[in-house]
Amino acid sequence: MKFVFHPDARNEFIHAIEYYETCEPFLGYDFSLEVRSSIQNICDFPDAWPILDEPIRRCLTRRFPYGILYSIESDQILILAVMPLHRHPDYWKNRLS
Repeated sequence: MKFVFHPDARNEFIHAIEYYETCEPFLGYDFSLEVRSSIQNICDFPDAWPILDEPIRRCLTRRFPYGILYSIESDQILILAVMPLHRHPDYWKNRLS
């Protein structure tokens, strides 16, 4: 199954990569690989992760404190947020409209 980013989720992803890159060289790259690996797992097994708020599911990354919030659409996965786990848990809900 293919995936697409909500525009705000893409921006979150890019900003997180940039942030980690300022912390340590290549850490942003490592973060991007971790998120991409999580997204690939979502695409391969979309029903494997728990429902956070119907119909939104959340897949946690392993190395970084992030969750990938997504919905299963008819022909694709919609990535709604690349969410740092320390943020308010409902900040992304306006993206559903």
